[in-house]
Amino acid sequence: MKLPSLNTQILLGAFFGLSIGLILVSFGKDSSTTQTSLYVANLIGTLFIDLLKMVLIPLVFTSITVGVANLQAHQQIHRVWISTLSFFAFSMFIAIVLALGANQLFHPGQGLHLNMFQDAMNHFDAKQQTPADFFTKFLHGLFMNPVAALAQGEVLAVVIFALFLGIALVIGGERYKNILVLLKELLDIIMQMVRWIMTIAPFGIMALLIKLMVTQELVLLATLGEFVAVVTGCLLLHGIVILPLILYLVTGMTPLRFWRGAREALLTAFATSSSSATLPITLRCVEHNLHVRKEIAQFVIPLGATINMDGTALYEAAAALFVANLVGIDLNFMQQLIVLFTAMFAAIGAPGIPSAGMVTMVMVLQSVGLPAEAIAILLPIDRLLDTLRTTANVEGDMVGSLVVQKFVKGENYV
Repeated sequence: MKLPSLNTQILLGAFFGLSIGLILVSFGKDSSTTQTSLYVANLIGTLFIDLLKMVLIPLVFTSITVGVANLQAHQQIHRVWISTLSFFAFSMFIAIVLALGANQLFHPGQGLHLNMFQDAMNHFDAKQQTPADFFTKFLHGLFMNPVAALAQGEVLAVVIFALFLGIALVIGGERYKNILVLLKELLDIIMQMVRWIMTIAPFGIMALLIKLMVTQELVLLATLGEFVAVVTGCLLLHGIVILPLILYLVTGMTPLRFWRGAREALLTAFATSSSSATLPITLRCVEHNLHVRKEIAQFVIPLGATINMDGTALYEAAAALFVANLVGIDLNFMQQLIVLFTAMFAAIGAPGIPSAGMVTMVMVLQSVGLPAEAIAILLPIDRLLDTLRTTANVEGDMVGSLVVQKFVKGENYV
């Protein structure tokens, strides 16, 4: 009997994950059935994430190195660099402006009081870090021993070293062609491993969604409902309207066609809350389903998974203004501009792992004098919103690869 396509299997996995999660919630979190199911789901979900992380660093290293070398060989690196970075900056800027506008319209958090979250704040150890300290640490983390970066999983440092190596391979020309061939073969081997891992993706996503439904503390969402609704609305507007509109205006590709090709990666991003863990699936979708050239996809997507964080930037800007409303501070225009640019920079520095934005959130809050301890307010809802903002991050990377290909190739998608 012929099995359904992988896309269909993943959709079924997501459906069963949500359904089983709701059933287990009705049993109660303390029931033996729920606890046993949660243990099994956690086991399967963790295995799936660990397998994706296993291939993450070698995939980023080889794909960017080979991608840079191929683009240089086609004398298109400058155009691709300009197109990629311009799109990333533009899309994040639009996302943050959307968050600031929504705050002006809905004013989430007004009328609430910090003391209702005092217990959560007492158990949260906020790391004090000024914007200057964050910038110094961020810059220092870009350039480090490549062996240590590879071993420790420092994705941003690996990206920087891969860029340098790719350019060096091109400058060396024929002298280094054997090394380039070796890296291409290594990339092919890693992609084969990705295909093996994807065979358990439906089960991994089902398990992760079961865990999310059972462990999320839904009671506190009633208190923070307005903020959740504003952020969710902004993320959906950005992901369903703005990004597809940009894609259509630039390339002519319809949103329906894009979502058909991208749904596998978007579902994985939603379930894992990790743009880095989703990277292998994202690459597979843009190359095989959306037909982005390998040398462009293998450059734009890994770079985007590291520095292009539309959803994270939007969330951090919205959260900063939400905290300001809670503590009764009315941020002026200049302070909101500071939030805008700080959120963009903080999002770039946030690793593509679940809830990573909570670390850089401290920087955004302190940039306008807000108490870093107030980050504890967001802890109960962070995991839920992390799914949506990660999906927006991954969608931005995929749209970016298509936009860049349009500028480089000049092809139309109708």
